[in-house]
Order: sequence, then structure tokens, then C-alpha cells
Amino acid sequence: MMSDMNEVLDGTEPVWRTVLAGSQMLFVAFGALVLMPLLTGMDPSVALFTAGLGTLLFQFVTRRQVPVFLASSFAFIAPIIHSTKTWGMPATLGALFCAGLVYMLLALGVKLRGVGFLHRLLPPVVVGPVIMVIGLGLAPIAVNMAMGKAGDGSVELFPYLDSMVVSMSALLTTLLVATYGKGIFRLLPIMAGVVVGYIVANFYGMVNYQIIADTAFIAVPSFVFPELNWQAILFMVPVAIAPAVEHVGDVLAIGHVTGKDYIKKPGLHRTLFGDGLATSAAALFGGPPNTTYSEVTGAVMLTRSFNPMVMVWAALFAILLAFVAKFGILLQTIPAPVMGGILILLFGSIAAVGLNTLIKAKVDLAEQRNLVIVATTLVFGIGGMMIGNGEFKMQGVSLCGVVAILLNLLLPGAKPAYDLHEEQAVVDDLVDHAK
Repeated sequence: MMSDMNEVLDGTEPVWRTVLAGSQMLFVAFGALVLMPLLTGMDPSVALFTAGLGTLLFQFVTRRQVPVFLASSFAFIAPIIHSTKTWGMPATLGALFCAGLVYMLLALGVKLRGVGFLHRLLPPVVVGPVIMVIGLGLAPIAVNMAMGKAGDGSVELFPYLDSMVVSMSALLTTLLVATYGKGIFRLLPIMAGVVVGYIVANFYGMVNYQIIADTAFIAVPSFVFPELNWQAILFMVPVAIAPAVEHVGDVLAIGHVTGKDYIKKPGLHRTLFGDGLATSAAALFGGPPNTTYSEVTGAVMLTRSFNPMVMVWAALFAILLAFVAKFGILLQTIPAPVMGGILILLFGSIAAVGLNTLIKAKVDLAEQRNLVIVATTLVFGIGGMMIGNGEFKMQGVSLCGVVAILLNLLLPGAKPAYDLHEEQAVVDDLVDHAK
């Protein structure tokens, strides 16, 4: 037993075990990985490819020291949908490329000013309400899809009653697995919801298998290449704020699980730069922006697979799977009600994470300064406030992020902070509850 643990810690376990663990990590991340591109009109096969590519780039930048897997970020869903409708997919990808550059600039700030730089710029009173806006802003999309409509509610795709049966079966499965699941199965609520919802959807004739039969087995993913559009860039760049802070939380969490301080070695500047590089690289091929996956951190905690090579293998499997065209088309046959049912819980959970950030960081909302920041950010985001018109306008998560940061910097009374003690306290509590 002790020798097995030593093998895990020093990375000398047999190759076959590392390969098997890598496939398991991809399986854990898979549900969230493919749902995001399906919602935004991107190709799930491309998302698999760019998740693998991004993870390999991250492991290269961090010198294979941190066991994390990068894949589709849900924080960008609403901005991508809006940007694609307004400026088109190539311009949106160009904007996402620039959003990745923001991560890299933040990494430079951490390198020059220390880790306290991020806390002073993005404390919990800023990050909490922005994350809540992400989840609550996406709620109408989930509800519309659950009722058989398109995400924006413009078109009825399936009959209401049929859709409710399918979506509620997917939702019920997802929440039961998340609540009562044991072991590795507890980390697969999205996958379980998709499988059950898909099966039920078959009884209502919602699945079209003909397009699978008409597709070649092996094919190159449908890559889309970016174009630079300054309007789309200015709209998208501020959105990088929330996932950048999420990255810090995930790095602290994986450090808690493995017993190592990744903030110091390889350094938060390296992990943040690797995340930004992965996001920019994904945009070059038409994939969604990448972020570190907390589901995979949970799997690492459960399986004790601390060797970063596990994530390298997971990345390689993702890239190979991207070229199985029939599999990619199969994912695109998942009916909207199935996704809607799952997303009700998923988007609600995002909002709850934002609320929990405020609670665990002990943000005192009786203090007028904190109340002003949180209240203004929430109403701007949920109410649909828009600033600007014509060629430039800012709204949603991007506007909320900028407003929250400016209020935090300009309003008097902020306490100086030089470390990540509040973020660490939040992460420690979450990890302890996950055990």
C-alpha cells in the first residue's frame, strides 16, 4: 500500500495505469466539455481537439508539475452567443484569442507584483456577484431549452409536454447522481443526465440518427479560423475576469488535494499564462475558450492520480477522439430538452458558487461599500444594462466585470491585501466538504 502511494507521488507508476487514469479523467470532464460548444454553435469535435491541445500547452508551460485538465469555459457562453449573432463566428474567435491575451497580461502582473496583485484587483466582493450574473444570466436559456424551444425562445423545436418529460428526466437524473452518487460516479452527473435524457428522448422521436449514418467514420474536425474585429474584442475581453479568478481557485484546490503549493512552484504566473495560451490557441482553430476543470480536481482527489502525465494522456485521447467524425455528429443529435434539463442545475450551480464566494470570504453586506458593489453589479447584469450604442456597446458579464472592478478601486475603504488568504479559505472549505 505504501509503495503504491509512493509511486503515485513520485510519478513512477506503470504506464498502463497512467494511460487508464488519463482516459478516466477525460470521461469525467466530457459532459461539460461538449455541452458548452453545443450551446454556442461550435463543433464539439473541435472543442475536444482544442481541449487536448490547450491541456498539452498548459502542461508544457508549467513543466508538467500541475495535474489539471483544461476544457470549455461556461463563463463565455452568453458572450459568445451574443457576439456570434452580432459579428459572426470568425470575429468572435478573434475576440476570444484576445481574451486569452488578458490572462497572459494578468500572469505578467502576478510575476511583477506578486500573487496579491490579483486579490487587490479581483477580491471576492468583485468576483462573487460577477459569477452570480453568469449563472443567472444564462437561466432563461436553460428554461427555454427545457420547454422545447431554442435557447433564445424564438422557435419551438419540440412539443411542450414531450419536452418537459425529457428535460425533467435529465434534470432528475443529474441531481440524484450529484447528490447520492458514490465514488467516481459522483463526478459524472452531467454524463448520467445526458444518457438518461437521450434514452427518454428516443421514445418521443426527438433523435435523428440519419445524419450519423451519412457521416464518415474518420474526418478532420471542422476548424474555423479567427478574424480581428475591434468591436467584438472590446466586448469580449472583460469577460476573461471571472474565469481568471476561477483559475486561481482551481490551482489552490488542486494544491490542497496534492499537498503542494503550486502558487509558488511552478508559480501562479505560469499556470495563469498556460491557461491564457490554451484559450488563445483554441480560438485559432475555432474552439471554445479553455479553463481548468474542478470536476477533474475532484477526480484527482478521489483516485489519488497526482501524476501530471495522467492529464497529458487525457489530452491525447481528446485529440484522437476529435477525429472520430461519427462521434462528433452523435453529440450534435442530443435534443435541446435534454441539455435544458441538465443546464437548469448547472447554471443554477454557477450562481450558487458566486453566492458561496461572498459567504465563505465573509463579505459584510451591511458595509455600504460592499453592498453598493454587489447590488450594482447584480442589477446591471440581470437587468440587461447596456452602455454605448452603434459600433461599440458593452453589456452582460463584460459590463459587470468592468463596473465591479472600477467600483472596488474607486470607492474608499478597501482593505489592502497581499496574499490569497480569503480565496484559500473558500477553497479549503469546498474541498473539505467534497471529501
